[in-house]
Amino acid sequence: MSAFVALDPRTYQALPGEFETTTASELERLATAARAAFGPYSRLPGAERARFLRAVADGLEAAAAPITARAVGESGLPEGRIGGEVVRTSNQLRMFARLIETDAWLDPRIDAGDPERVPAPKPDVRSFKRPLGPVAVFGASNFPLAFSVAGGDTASALAAGCPVIAKAHPSHPGTSRLVADVVLAAARATGMPAGVFGLVQEPGHELGQALVLRPEIKAVGFTGSRAGGEALMRLAAARPTPIPVYAEMGSVNPVFVLPGALAARSETVAQGLFASFTLGVGQFCTNPGVTLVPVGQAGDRFVARLAEATNAAGAGVMLNRAVCDRYGQGLVELAAAGGRPVARGADLGGADAQGAHGTPTLWEADIRAATTEPGLLAEVFGPSTLVLRYRDMRELLEFAEGLEGQLTATVQAEADELEGLAPLIDVLAERAGRLILNQYPTGVEVGPAMVHGGPYPATSDGRSTSVGTHAIDRFTRLVAYQNFPSELLPAALR
Repeated sequence: MSAFVALDPRTYQALPGEFETTTASELERLATAARAAFGPYSRLPGAERARFLRAVADGLEAAAAPITARAVGESGLPEGRIGGEVVRTSNQLRMFARLIETDAWLDPRIDAGDPERVPAPKPDVRSFKRPLGPVAVFGASNFPLAFSVAGGDTASALAAGCPVIAKAHPSHPGTSRLVADVVLAAARATGMPAGVFGLVQEPGHELGQALVLRPEIKAVGFTGSRAGGEALMRLAAARPTPIPVYAEMGSVNPVFVLPGALAARSETVAQGLFASFTLGVGQFCTNPGVTLVPVGQAGDRFVARLAEATNAAGAGVMLNRAVCDRYGQGLVELAAAGGRPVARGADLGGADAQGAHGTPTLWEADIRAATTEPGLLAEVFGPSTLVLRYRDMRELLEFAEGLEGQLTATVQAEADELEGLAPLIDVLAERAGRLILNQYPTGVEVGPAMVHGGPYPATSDGRSTSVGTHAIDRFTRLVAYQNFPSELLPAALR
């Protein structure tokens, strides 16, 4: 047994408790069991797997009190936020349960044969999606539930018919163990094959790397940093049989504020933007890290209002000390790249100042500098945004055309500006997974149409999403059956 350090958000003292570090032999056993479970689990009717997913959702809600208490203690996140994650995670599971109750999601296509066709008979060809095999899911630090052990990657993989081995994030091992117990109990209660789910725990990275290299694993789901995602991509690509890694790695999520929006509702936009970049102490992958504002008096007043709100804000508790240290380093690098500090919230005084507290900050630079200094557009994971001042739509378009792949891109504009927005929207649609008009990027609605993804480097594969029912496609592949009798066809193709 290895003691783990869990941080109380008020005192930052270690909480009592332990968790078992998974051994190499245990990992081998989990992988072997997952492979053995794949055949029978993948062949279950969708309604049976849906019953399993609903049982997990019910179990999470039944265990919400101890899970929430543990997650608050380990993550530094408030009770209300964790309670919201319990609801979101349960909703995700039920959403996928509804999806797989019929075979429509398999996209079955039946192209009937015609033996009388001239000059050659037409073969009977039928195709659909089938699951890949066991999937490794890496939990995220900033979402102990919704992007973790029973989160969206796990829900979509299990829905597709793939057993899951979850790699718990070391920032919340106790929470991960509690959630894993819920999943395992639901699997037993609904008669799922042994090995359909497993949990790997470790304080470092060795077992996670070994998990990706296991031949039984056929895909990887990951939410976290660009460095972590790219390391897994390289590892998976170097296997004797390479496998896909679906990594969500964050972005700066630019917000384009047009002159008409400033003229009509400058105060409202400033309040909404401030609330968005400081929400959850800025610890969201959709945090608006770059804001485009026109030069001139209206833009000056807007930035002044943002500065006023930032200066009046206090520091917030971040996930842990390591995340807070990385936020501080990100600010140092932003300044080195040419960012000019405009405003900074109040630091916490006294002994608490030694804790993991992130202070809101506001920065400014000329938009032309961002085209030559890539460090200005690096993600800063925390409550910070960089204001870039632009002169006209041409500069906005040039900036947008130079963007890397993003999870989101937001436009604040008035109705009379919309007609001229088509060129900008077209460019942004090439570079972001979700476009937002007159709202804000933080807050990802869990629903069938949602896309939480984007071109590289926001994600490893811009064709996919980690939220919404399209997420199930990541863990499937197409198979065609030609000239098969009905009794040998999968039920969906008969």
